[in-house]
Amino acid sequence: MTQSTSPNKGWRVTFAGTGINLALGVLYTWSVIKAAIPDDWAWTAAQKSDPYAIAIFVFALAMIPAGRLQDKIGPRKVASIGGVMVALGCILAGLAGSSYVGFVVGFGVFGGIGIGFGYAAATPAAVKWFPASKTGLIAGLVVAGFGLASVYIAPIAQVLLNAYGVSTTMMIFGVAFFIIVVSLAQFLRNPPPGYVPVDLKADTRPTGIAASRPPVDMNWHQMIRTSTFWVFWTMYVFGAAAGLMVIGSAASMAKSSLGESAFIAVVVLAVGNAGGRILAGVVSDRIGRQWTLFLAFLLQGVMVLVPVFFGDNVTVLLIALLLIGACYGANLTLFPSATKDNFGLKSFGLNYGVMFTAWGVGGLILPRIAGMVKDATGNEDIAFYIASGLMVCGALLVLINQRFSRVQRSNSEKVADLAVG
Repeated sequence: MTQSTSPNKGWRVTFAGTGINLALGVLYTWSVIKAAIPDDWAWTAAQKSDPYAIAIFVFALAMIPAGRLQDKIGPRKVASIGGVMVALGCILAGLAGSSYVGFVVGFGVFGGIGIGFGYAAATPAAVKWFPASKTGLIAGLVVAGFGLASVYIAPIAQVLLNAYGVSTTMMIFGVAFFIIVVSLAQFLRNPPPGYVPVDLKADTRPTGIAASRPPVDMNWHQMIRTSTFWVFWTMYVFGAAAGLMVIGSAASMAKSSLGESAFIAVVVLAVGNAGGRILAGVVSDRIGRQWTLFLAFLLQGVMVLVPVFFGDNVTVLLIALLLIGACYGANLTLFPSATKDNFGLKSFGLNYGVMFTAWGVGGLILPRIAGMVKDATGNEDIAFYIASGLMVCGALLVLINQRFSRVQRSNSEKVADLAVG
């Protein structure tokens, strides 16, 4: 039964979630911070990647308890906890001075937990206010904030780093993000019990992943027993690994051609990242999640090789970074939408938290490999070849899964016909 609840509340929740993610997207500015770490800190290339890689992994793990909590106590409290934790993490990293361990614990662990809690609260709260036909669009708008954050944080970070250095910059970020995230968290609300959004346009378009009947609400125990979950989880690992590796190295890659303006590469990536999230949501609502994923995997598989062959050409490099960002950003819209489509809305917060561990695994492994490759060879070319190979594997998995889904639907329809007969 549809509640007499103002639809404006759903949009307020959506834009509050976008604003929270605009702050939490400080994660994507790590390449700017990494490039500013002084040589006298004596960190290796691999160590410079570790706070970022560990933050990604902890972020993903934190999504599980955060998803469970937001399903139980609501998104406002969970996002507020996130704001406190990310602020604490940045301040601890700032107080750590040149300590590698301090940055890993502060930015990596506490920052990762805070980002996970804030991120987990924003998207589920927003999509619950809207009908299925808008799932991709709303998810895209909310997560676009995370991808777009570097557009403003990267240049601000560059100014602060030049003026105050790494440690003070981290502490300034901590205070600022505490104020922003905790304030916006107060606008997050789940719909009232029994609320059913009005769908003015019946959702007859294929998602490319949904079953032939409305999805049964599954809890995470039931979800992880399905082959569908593991196929999408594996594809998510591949898509996240390639994108996060490039994001973590963008400023360093562009330093030879852009010099002190290397942060522009991070901004371009961010624009692509945010735009890809919204575009993928709209497109996938029309042509299906899987076809959109297939196209994103193929395009990213080509684009991640551009820095290897055309890294000194500023124009070509920036175009490639824009498209890599867009393809990566598509994952952050398509996989939450896929989770809702396949496993229902009742336990969506926790279910997507479990699915999101794939993002953490991808982000932990490939950026670390890229750092190790650079330490050993002086460049990251081999890591980019690996990333391209993962994209090809992801595209093949999409095709295999589509075939498997068609067979499943056909068998289900035959069983239903026999039962009727």
